[in-house]
Amino acid sequence: MTKHIVRYGDNEIEFELERKDVKNVNLNIRPDMTIKVSANNKVPLDFIKDFVKSKGPWILRKIDYFKETQPEKKNKKEYVSGESFRYLGRQYRLKVFKADNKEYVKYFRGFIHLYVKEINNYKRKEKLMDNWFYERAEINFNESLDKMYEKVKKYNISKPKLNIREMKARWGSCYRETNTIILNYELIKAPKYCIDYVVLHELVHFKYENHNNDFYTFLTSLMPDWRKRKIILDEKVVRTL
Repeated sequence: MTKHIVRYGDNEIEFELERKDVKNVNLNIRPDMTIKVSANNKVPLDFIKDFVKSKGPWILRKIDYFKETQPEKKNKKEYVSGESFRYLGRQYRLKVFKADNKEYVKYFRGFIHLYVKEINNYKRKEKLMDNWFYERAEINFNESLDKMYEKVKKYNISKPKLNIREMKARWGSCYRETNTIILNYELIKAPKYCIDYVVLHELVHFKYENHNNDFYTFLTSLMPDWRKRKIILDEKVVRTL
């Protein structure tokens, strides 16, 4: 793996080059906004640099998109009664109880109840809450995938697998090679209609890889109000994370 730089206007585009047995020159921007290019050993370096430069407008747009959707640093939580947590677009107060036996978290009558044996054990409370949010994310994200897939399955798009992880650069990613969608764990804090938008956005990438006119025309035909959902997600929800 070697690193190279090309200039596009006033911008420097740095990319990693991997030589491998592929037919085409492939360019991929990772969630952390690093750029990886793979090409056959027979492809001259100058040709690869020209190729990357030709993709300059798309690369810069993609990086700007990642920056715009990057969640801000999470507020530090104390996991004490009365503290507020966002879940599916709404704020809920936490109630902490001393558990005699089983430790668990549940949603009950407008509050999030946390049962823990050691009320002052911060790490244990954090783990219990994180596990609960991951469980809720798995349920809600898969429900959204089932619902949004109904909109695209007639277009010869195979239903992808769904993974959840913490992501610094964006709300979701589509991996066409493995037929997988990855969603940001923090998305569980957004309203369901925003989750639906992110899932559908990633599903559309299985038909149109790039954010071109065809991509947005197709997305709009399936979800005419996607721009409103994106604004709520990027300008309102992200500020509360």
